[in-house]
Amino acid sequence: MAAEVKTMRDAMINKICQEMQKRENIFFLSADMGAPTLDEIRTKFKDRFVSVGIAEQNLINVSTGLALEGYIVYSYAIAPFLTMRAYEQIKNNVALMAQIKRDMNINLLGVGVGLSYDMSGPSHHAIEDMSIMRALPNLIIFSPSDWVLAEKFVDYSIKIKRPKYARLDGKPVPRIYDGGQKIDFQKGFCELVAGEKVCLVATGVMTQRALEVAGDCLKNGMKVGVLDIFLLKPLNYDSMYEALKKYECVITMEEGFINKGGVDGLVSDLLNTKQLDVKLINLGLKDRYVFEMGNRNYLHKLNYLDKESVIKVVKEVWR
Repeated sequence: MAAEVKTMRDAMINKICQEMQKRENIFFLSADMGAPTLDEIRTKFKDRFVSVGIAEQNLINVSTGLALEGYIVYSYAIAPFLTMRAYEQIKNNVALMAQIKRDMNINLLGVGVGLSYDMSGPSHHAIEDMSIMRALPNLIIFSPSDWVLAEKFVDYSIKIKRPKYARLDGKPVPRIYDGGQKIDFQKGFCELVAGEKVCLVATGVMTQRALEVAGDCLKNGMKVGVLDIFLLKPLNYDSMYEALKKYECVITMEEGFINKGGVDGLVSDLLNTKQLDVKLINLGLKDRYVFEMGNRNYLHKLNYLDKESVIKVVKEVWR
């Protein structure tokens, strides 16, 4: 049976809507975004839904004010505009303030990360956000690989009263995790496939691709591991060290710039900190924007992130 497909956005907003029915201290703010799931909140909770218009900087300002008053706040916008147009406000109003007032619960929901707005061009691609948001102290960074994780994150976001940034893919994705499965958010990752010699370490939609690669490799006698990082910050280095120490090579996969502090930078820091003698290969976007037009799979192929290109890298290492 094929895995159920759903957008991370719908799964998360539906869950938030359920929580708003139970809790009167939740506000939802939107930067002129529309979705059927959002319309339900807009209709049911008119006094706790605010549309600030196409004004991401003001979105952060209003959200901060509400969070400082003790409300749980969800702030929803297109990922590249949320993180880059409002970066100064996120730094000064959220990251700095959180160091003084540690129980500030503001949750930034960025939709359309990576190349998920494929046909909209480079202005709408969010391939810098992992690097720049990881640079900010006092910020939890969530990067789910499926809609089940996105849904489960809501309970965690309510419980943990700290600023968070959730990277939501813009396209429907199949489920990877079981709805009844307990997710260890304190650990920050899950080894989805235990392998030998080579492990693919990915986040977001690239974990879906890593599982495809591992499945094809297994048919050819290569048992490749897959590790899904869903919490880019903070991450439990001790647990991740235990998961990676058995491998000879780690291949990071990210729909973002490589060598700029994304997933490869995170793993490289882990290997250096733990003095783990493991070969590291990083796959992702080179130091150039994607101006080519086409669907996501086409853009992946151009940038050697398609299944066949990754399998080729695995085969070269496996020899």
